[in-house]
Amino acid sequence: MIKINLLPQRKSKKQQEPGQLEALLALVGLVGAGAIVFVLVHRPAVRERDRLGAEVTELQDRNNKQRQKVADLPARQAAVDAETKRADSITRLVGTTVLPDNILHELSRILTLEGPTMSDAMSALTSGGNTGDPNKRFSQDWDPKHVWITSFTTKGDLFTLEGGAQAESDVPQLAKRMQASVYFREVTSPLSQRVEPSAQPGTSGVAYYKFTLSGKVVY
Repeated sequence: MIKINLLPQRKSKKQQEPGQLEALLALVGLVGAGAIVFVLVHRPAVRERDRLGAEVTELQDRNNKQRQKVADLPARQAAVDAETKRADSITRLVGTTVLPDNILHELSRILTLEGPTMSDAMSALTSGGNTGDPNKRFSQDWDPKHVWITSFTTKGDLFTLEGGAQAESDVPQLAKRMQASVYFREVTSPLSQRVEPSAQPGTSGVAYYKFTLSGKVVY
């Protein structure tokens, strides 16, 4: 008798569908290639990117610091020029034989933080209390290095002072100190004129104010 087997037959491993092994091998190859690319290419590239980023940040910080130094260079140069002119003016005043020593000493006081020599009454007028006079009061934190004297001449008890200042507001501060001093009186309102950098060849190219003061000397 002939027997007919209607149950599905199981395929042997050798009879698996063609291409499955090849696909598996290809997948394994892709994963391996990806791992190799990650280790040999991607990770070094990331490290190099981070290194370059750190160098760029460091360079930017250094450039910013240099820009800050360059930004205040005109102010630094102006301060140096002002100090040089101030020292020269004091040297010229000390070298003169026309003015008495007390007048020279008082000018030196006015051109420093020491301030003018004042009477008790004038000290009260220049103070900020109820007895003070706003027209005679001067700023206590003003820097006298902002002005310099180019000439100081006298004729009898009259004097004429010429000089320069970094800012126009520096000139009345000097005038108020001279007016407050016991060695000067009737100090006139200062006349000032802005001098542009193009008008001062050989200097640092910073504008300043040329001024003239006059009044009387108390010998």
